[in-house]
Amino acid sequence: MKRLAALLATAALTLATPASVLAWGNTGHRLVGEAAMRALPAEVPAFLRSAQAVADVGELSREPDRSKGAGRTHDTDRDAGHFLDLSDDGTVLGGPKLSALPVTRADYEKALQAAGQSSWKAGYLPYSIVDRYQQLAVDFAFWRVLTAAEANPAWKAHREWFAADRRRREAQILETLGQLSHFVGDGSQPLHVTVHFNGWGDFPNPAGYSNAKLHAPFEGDLVQANVTTAGVAAKMLPPRAYAGSIEQRTVDYLASTNRLVVPFYEMEKAGGMAAGDPRGPALATQQIAVGASELRDLVVLAWRASANQSVGWKPVSVADVVAGKTDPYPSLYGID
Repeated sequence: MKRLAALLATAALTLATPASVLAWGNTGHRLVGEAAMRALPAEVPAFLRSAQAVADVGELSREPDRSKGAGRTHDTDRDAGHFLDLSDDGTVLGGPKLSALPVTRADYEKALQAAGQSSWKAGYLPYSIVDRYQQLAVDFAFWRVLTAAEANPAWKAHREWFAADRRRREAQILETLGQLSHFVGDGSQPLHVTVHFNGWGDFPNPAGYSNAKLHAPFEGDLVQANVTTAGVAAKMLPPRAYAGSIEQRTVDYLASTNRLVVPFYEMEKAGGMAAGDPRGPALATQQIAVGASELRDLVVLAWRASANQSVGWKPVSVADVVAGKTDPYPSLYGID
């Protein structure tokens, strides 16, 4: 809560909104979502590649910040999902190493408590990303089943329900995508994955890095004034194949962002945040494009993973429904 109070104080001083302090600002998150959606390949469902879906995900990417202020219970639980306070030794505040995070947030909390910390103080951004990715994969699995069932003449008695539920699922997919976009975007911002999140802070500082409140000026005003759709599109990365788990991929992604913390402070020390200097905008553009590229790749991975899942109760295999072997209606409508 001290971390949150410090960032909110910065917001008041800079006339920024809480959203622009606690994540990329509205502009940055919108750019991440829109750029990723525009870059999706033809293998994903066509509705995701429509102009409307691009716009919707761009707006929904901001929702985890726009929901702030709903109430103390809501905010206290969710605020820490946007960041990860990595110490310079590679641990999360002296607890588990980023390279060896527990699979579940419950075990992560236990590991932090053993070090006298908690996930509410340290942040739990990796778990936000993995959670939303897994939700997207199961959303896609439902969509595959509903689409196949709607098209199968043998199950035409329930076609109207299949079609209606498919439309509901498409809306759910866009919402999940917006949430995933937000947290993946948070993970591309260097000041979201370090204890030096708003000035170097009370740590050894032989290089004399700034203790100014840099968080909001970098991700908010600088982005809004300098980062463009075309600039982000030009910096998008090629698709990144990955054979490991989503958990390990997320760790690698956040580790790569963390390696930019010192270069960020070096850039700022050299005047790169000054008005008219190209270095601050270049770094922001690069990292928003990194977030958009990662989101694009995670959407594709979730789509592919969904083909091998089961959904409903009692569960039916996606592959069996697509092959016409199993009518999914009892499992999807619900056997109580």
